Amino acid sequence: MRKIFIFISIFIGLSMKAQTFQQFLDRINGVPATQRQAVADSFMNSGISFPFIENDTIVHFVYNFSVQSVAMAGDATGWSPDKLFTNVSGCNFWYQTISYEADARLDYKLVINSTDWILDPKNPHTCSGGFGPNSELRMPGYIVPPEISYYSAIPHGTIKDTTFHSNILGNNRQVRVYLPPGYPTGSGAYPVILFHDGLEYITLCNANNIFDYLISEHLMVPVIGVFVPPVDRTAEYAGNKIDKFTEFIAAELMPVIDAKYKTSKDPSKRAMAGASDGGNISLYIGMKHPELFGKIAAQSSDVIPAISQTFSGEPKLNLSLYLDIGTYDIAQLIPMVHNLRDILQNKGYNYQFREWHEGHSWGNWKGHLRLPLMQFFPQTSGLNETPGNRELKLEQNRPNPFRDHTMILFSAPRGQYLELIISDLNGRKIETIYSGIGSDKPQDLTTYYNKKPGQYICTIISNGVHLSRIITAVN
Repeated sequence: MRKIFIFISIFIGLSMKAQTFQQFLDRINGVPATQRQAVADSFMNSGISFPFIENDTIVHFVYNFSVQSVAMAGDATGWSPDKLFTNVSGCNFWYQTISYEADARLDYKLVINSTDWILDPKNPHTCSGGFGPNSELRMPGYIVPPEISYYSAIPHGTIKDTTFHSNILGNNRQVRVYLPPGYPTGSGAYPVILFHDGLEYITLCNANNIFDYLISEHLMVPVIGVFVPPVDRTAEYAGNKIDKFTEFIAAELMPVIDAKYKTSKDPSKRAMAGASDGGNISLYIGMKHPELFGKIAAQSSDVIPAISQTFSGEPKLNLSLYLDIGTYDIAQLIPMVHNLRDILQNKGYNYQFREWHEGHSWGNWKGHLRLPLMQFFPQTSGLNETPGNRELKLEQNRPNPFRDHTMILFSAPRGQYLELIISDLNGRKIETIYSGIGSDKPQDLTTYYNKKPGQYICTIISNGVHLSRIITAVN
């Protein structure tokens, strides 16, 4: 009898894998109530991945315990537990079916009996957030960025800690400084980027892992990272202390950083980044001090009226910018960021704007931090180049963005073999567009590119040296 039971269990499990969710519901509702829990248990133990995703966009969240109610709260609900699950009568099985974009990535929790917020027990994926870990929904088209992980085999930077006192604000805070692998190699100065909510950019955004990976893969030059936390966050980033905090960064902190480390004083090699209100203060300080920071990244940013009014009404500032926002972001922020994007476009700023099917979360921000880093600090900036590096050149393609064709100017030492390759933004090679022997004179290649619109990495490789540029194809 025991062997027969095992056979029946295996058979049910295999059949569950092959069926649609609707077929499962038809099956469980079609048996007597006394048998429904056994059918539900077999479904849960059949080896299916949960949440159960069908046709790339349909998600079935499930829960199989004895409770009074189940709801889902997360990025897609504004963290309101208003997605109530349906119970299959006669058993403990609960479910909720929702459609999302095929490339979405969203944080969520299950809310049990209206009070207990828990991780989804059947979902193995979690993502750390400001209030602890959340379950992470990864749709089939979402690709986990490789740079957020730690790789023991690549060189690693070091992090220095210091406590910094501000006379202007009358407070102390811990400031952490990332020094790239090999620092201080060579005699040149290093580009620098300052992060607001700095400690979280390390602990929740994995910024040091991202630095290490991009530098190792020749997708950005070595940089110094300065990670600054708030003390009175709302007031300093978007409230009545915003001007004092700006003065603290410009007049107190950065002079000390510049004196202690080999930082470039060229504003085109100095950047600032932040998320949410941290993006707001990044834009504000960049607006007030473009002579100190020439590159600004604002992720899912708040944009106070003073910022949009200045960028719209005042002469164009010497700034390069990166903006992004999630389609499941905080509702009030989305029009603010769209409006600033339109202002930058109308004023002729050099900027990049991206929109993701994600929410207001550290999972979103760490997954895309590589883009402003690669935009601001491309490998071709020339930091600490060896003579071989200086002989290898890759200019920005023209035009960029481009529609159907673009010209790429490059050169390599005479007689040296080289390749020109196109990769996606995760570093995966798409194709080789040129291979041959280098010439001391610049060579140009007109490439007709029929891939779907988006951003790609163009890399020249010769004698173990990599130089990269981001190219953008549009409709």
